[in-house]
Amino acid sequence: MPELPEVETVKETLKNFLIGQKIRKVIAPYPNIIKDDLDSFKDKIIGQQFNDILRYGKYLLFQLDDYVLVSHLRMEGKYFIRNSLKELSKHEHVIFELDNGKFLSYHDVRKFGTMELVFKGTEFQLESLSKLGFEANDENADVNIIYEKFRKANRPVKTVLLDQTVITGLGNIYVDETLFLTKIHPQEIASHLSFDEVSNLIKNARTILNKAIALGGTTIRTYQSSLGVDGRFQNELNVHTLVGKPCPVCSTEIIKIKVGGRGTYLCPNCQKRKEL
Repeated sequence: MPELPEVETVKETLKNFLIGQKIRKVIAPYPNIIKDDLDSFKDKIIGQQFNDILRYGKYLLFQLDDYVLVSHLRMEGKYFIRNSLKELSKHEHVIFELDNGKFLSYHDVRKFGTMELVFKGTEFQLESLSKLGFEANDENADVNIIYEKFRKANRPVKTVLLDQTVITGLGNIYVDETLFLTKIHPQEIASHLSFDEVSNLIKNARTILNKAIALGGTTIRTYQSSLGVDGRFQNELNVHTLVGKPCPVCSTEIIKIKVGGRGTYLCPNCQKRKEL
């Protein structure tokens, strides 16, 4: 699943191809990706120009003349720039023809991704965006507010870090790495953490995400960034997917457990659980 660094990489890459381009036509072999009536969507978006692309958490916000196209990649969504319709594969479900003759294509094997077109300035009134917490790499994130959410959460800390209403942008990969760096067991109950521990979690999450962004994200399993951009952060992983490998700090064998149904990697020595 693309996480914040991967979505940031997609955003920055697409900017090189889209800024200043107008939408001439929309082709939607699988219109259910679009959370609107297709004819209405086409009427609104055709003729609009791409002026910027922003990101919040894992959402892409395509800034048009009058609207914002809010896109969530979900599990495996990708964007491609195609030179012709002949290049399309069967999993490219929404295609925008641009006025330079190229095509912006949305590819999604599982069809979980979504697109929603809203008037500019109203995007954060959407339920999906309004509920999101501070971005995990936001240097201005209020740790006091985040700590209060942790203090009320009688759930494993990993589950809380994955909750996008608590803090947004972290997924399975970067949560495992953040917990390792902070020396906290993934099953530790969030409400039992001290203010300093939560503060360190946020600081380390920011450090990891910023490093991953600089390296273009992480390429793991089925997720690969679009347009030939492969992340290099997978070369920097300390625990995630490295079951059986020695911990880079203490050489203890990394193990894999399940937390909230998610495969979770940790060092059992560096990340000892405080309570049983």
